[in-house]
Amino acid sequence: MNTRPPLENPSSTVALYLAFNDDASCFTVGTNAGFCIFTTESCALKTIRDFNAGIGLVEMMGKANYLGLVGGGTSPKFPINKLVLWDEFKSKSALDISALTPVRGVKLSKEGIVVVLQNSVRAYKFAKQPTLISAHDTASNPWGLCCLSPKVIAIPHRTPGHIQIVDIASGNVDIIPAHTSPVRAIALSQDGEMVATAGETGTIIRVFSLKTRGKIAEFRRGIDPATIFSLAFNPSCNRLACTSDKFTLHIFNVPHPRKGPPPETDARPDGSSTGAADGKGRWGMLSRIPLMPRVFSDTYSICSCPFEAGEDEDAGGLPGSESTTPYPSRPPKGILGWRNDDEVVVIGAGKDIRWESFHLGKGGADGSIMIRRAAWKRFLV
Repeated sequence: MNTRPPLENPSSTVALYLAFNDDASCFTVGTNAGFCIFTTESCALKTIRDFNAGIGLVEMMGKANYLGLVGGGTSPKFPINKLVLWDEFKSKSALDISALTPVRGVKLSKEGIVVVLQNSVRAYKFAKQPTLISAHDTASNPWGLCCLSPKVIAIPHRTPGHIQIVDIASGNVDIIPAHTSPVRAIALSQDGEMVATAGETGTIIRVFSLKTRGKIAEFRRGIDPATIFSLAFNPSCNRLACTSDKFTLHIFNVPHPRKGPPPETDARPDGSSTGAADGKGRWGMLSRIPLMPRVFSDTYSICSCPFEAGEDEDAGGLPGSESTTPYPSRPPKGILGWRNDDEVVVIGAGKDIRWESFHLGKGGADGSIMIRRAAWKRFLV
């Protein structure tokens, strides 16, 4: 007889998916039992829906009661190739959209629904009987990369490393050659004027103007390759946050095409890490020596700080797997949302589920910016 106690409760809740709503006031969590909605400010539970079955993808429509759901985990609630628009107020499905392949991502607005598949993206008119407006081929997109604003959709292009900007009103498509490696992360600014991208190598982040399609800024996250987890602009659209599998949160100053660089941040003296005010000059005199490698003259983050990512190395044994969730092998980590210009929240899924809040502040007489972890919490425990 095996008398050894189990190492883990097989019925414990595991987070399969995480996403912020459009203003980052809330975030949704898909679990092996249903879904939850939390407030970003304090990680307080707002809503919990127990299906006794897995939800591998859940996206909110702003602050409305509609959510886009896709089944996931070892016992999915819905087919993984079907998007279900869930009316939480009425506790039932309002409509659904089926595809021939698994749904990798979803974006919702009052005007439309965007469904991301492995090699294409489809935009539908929001109606009781959704009407297909446009379809766009992409490179292989297992991570479901897609950003939606009131005017445009930003998605990978068929050519790896390129992105396409789709004008929702006209259907026109512009191509931006962002990277030489496949695109791994995309973020749109809240004012709809910029898009940020990172490639698979994870060393360089670029910001482009949506008006001119020209490059505004280029930042170096680091020298060693890394997997970028998330990119996010602050509400004023003059700072950009980045997380990666180096488990470090980086903050970059963005020269906004209209507003210019960000103003000085209010003082908070107990920051944990500092950087130059503009992210330049990290290597001192080396950055000014001619013919030196570009890593010495590149613009780096103005500050950085470690974040907790838990111990979920891959999905092996988790209810999510490559075939049932939009994340191919690992539960999502380091997902970013800005509460305001000085506070960014980092959340992660898996078995070790965390919410962390970080504050930016002025750090010293030299004008450098500091960042510190202000609060953290394990949720779904």
